Amino acid sequence: MPLEAPLRPVAERAAELNARYRGHGAVSVLEHALGDPEVGRVALVSSFGAESVVLLHLISIMDRTTPVLFIDTEMLFEETMHYQRDLADRLRLTDLRVIRPDRGAIFAEDPDALLHRRDPDACCALRKTRPLARALEGFDAWITGRKRYQGATRASLDLFESEDGRRIKINPLAHWSRDDLRAYMDNNALPRHPLAARGYPSIGCRPCTTRVRPGEDPRAGRWRGQAKQECGIHFVNGQARRDAPPRGESR
Repeated sequence: MPLEAPLRPVAERAAELNARYRGHGAVSVLEHALGDPEVGRVALVSSFGAESVVLLHLISIMDRTTPVLFIDTEMLFEETMHYQRDLADRLRLTDLRVIRPDRGAIFAEDPDALLHRRDPDACCALRKTRPLARALEGFDAWITGRKRYQGATRASLDLFESEDGRRIKINPLAHWSRDDLRAYMDNNALPRHPLAARGYPSIGCRPCTTRVRPGEDPRAGRWRGQAKQECGIHFVNGQARRDAPPRGESR
């Protein structure tokens, strides 16, 4: 068999994809991501959180064999774990991979399960960032559920990003609003995360997630009272993305 041609540099492909798909909808972007050899081997990374069902449903329609990576930090809400199992079964996802932190690293770095109090960044790295990095080895791209409306660090998201030149990060829902998400869930009769109706629009680990009050930023309940907005899996060169919007476009 002939050898596959190597993929072009990540930044070059991401820029070209953004130019080609600027103005296209989520379905078009996702279909392209799943089928274009220029994108390469793709996985969906899902938290099975308050809005995750939209992308998971789209994937189940387009190609339910797509690898779905779920990070069980071992500090999640029980409601999230039940929702993950029920939703994966309902959507008939055939390649769900549950990713957990390394046991030896847990014993060495967080034996009392209180690292989140002492150093929340180190806890996220131990339980989420490093396990995901290992799980993504072998993939050329991954799909995220990030949206621009979710806060300042995400206000200028592109549909396609270069992740430190290693792989492409795909954000099909970047331009969707909360109303778009609700309408899609309603129109497709999709089950909600049980905590969403109880004031949790953004759901992470149990110790570091609180309810959000009316009028607050949707992610205000994550690491409340701390100078922390992201867990680290969406950092580029150690920093959360805060790129300026393309010339001629507004936020």
